[in-house]
Amino acid sequence: MTALRFTGPVLPDGEARDLYVVGDTITYEPQPGATTEARGWIVPGLVDAHCHIGLDDHGAVGRPEAEAQAVEDRDAGALLIRDCGSAADTSWVHDREDLPRLIRAGRHIARTRRYIRNYAHEVEPESLVETVAREARAGDGWVKLVGDWISRDAGDLAPSFAADDFAAAIATAHEHGAKVTAHCFGEQVLPGLVEAGIDCIEHGTGLSTELAQTMAERGIALVPTVMQIDKFPQYADAGRDKFPRYADHMTDLHARQRATIMAAYELGVALYAGSDGGGVSRHGNIAGEVVAMAGLGLPADYALGAASWRAREWLGWNPTLAEGAPADFVVYPRDPLDDLTVLHEPSYVVLRGRVVAGRAA
Repeated sequence: MTALRFTGPVLPDGEARDLYVVGDTITYEPQPGATTEARGWIVPGLVDAHCHIGLDDHGAVGRPEAEAQAVEDRDAGALLIRDCGSAADTSWVHDREDLPRLIRAGRHIARTRRYIRNYAHEVEPESLVETVAREARAGDGWVKLVGDWISRDAGDLAPSFAADDFAAAIATAHEHGAKVTAHCFGEQVLPGLVEAGIDCIEHGTGLSTELAQTMAERGIALVPTVMQIDKFPQYADAGRDKFPRYADHMTDLHARQRATIMAAYELGVALYAGSDGGGVSRHGNIAGEVVAMAGLGLPADYALGAASWRAREWLGWNPTLAEGAPADFVVYPRDPLDDLTVLHEPSYVVLRGRVVAGRAA
């Protein structure tokens, strides 16, 4: 078996090393006859913690399109993906050695007529627990709830279900060994979800300092999807004629995003990077999300860790490229901690020990 050698600083510690790939694992033991593949900065495979493989603007897509989405994410360096809700069954991705490692959250669970058409299981409160149990059994250890969405009656964002219903749903998922995350734009839904012991919040633009403090104390993560939040002004403009209160609310949430996210970070909430690829957002842009997070004021090593070593550990994978670790990593021509925009130009992407993208692919 021919070994491959990659040379350069290995993040996160930045020690310059010769890293060898033998089969699908990493070793630092010199391998006679190894082929030198690349020199550069070596980063544990990137993580997109909020992505939607198998989804487009209108709902589920077929396997060819879902495969193309996964390849686009992979070629951008995202080698571990938490699929944060998809109307398509993408379990077949697990059988593909050339596609990213995938953690599926199943299909979104929303209130009837209170989410994007064709995206979610749309249920009434009496069916919520049953649906959560089914998705917990079908997924890969996560369930995705739609915490809030626009209410036609209120003309603004409103919780999808009552706090007690959410609490029962979260308890049921935990009984089935699954963690729970929820789409949350506004303020009203968050206290009940946090009190019920949810595991993660998506977007989280309505967070208060008090809730962020509680999240930090309880280990509840936040995936802020900064690029998605940057679209709030266009969502506001699209809905202003019919729902002016909603439009003003979304505009206000966007204006507060930097302060909200930085307060969560400073209080110790664990932040992870998610591009929200799928639907109206393009795939293959985890680099853009990392750059956007740093643009709010997060340190470069924290923003990159949110899409690499820290996120990998959070999702149960190897945080570092230690001896014997899976050979999933990305090589860059410059130090990403000096210039995060280099994440847009990976030289080599190595997945399961194979160069799958970059100059040698």
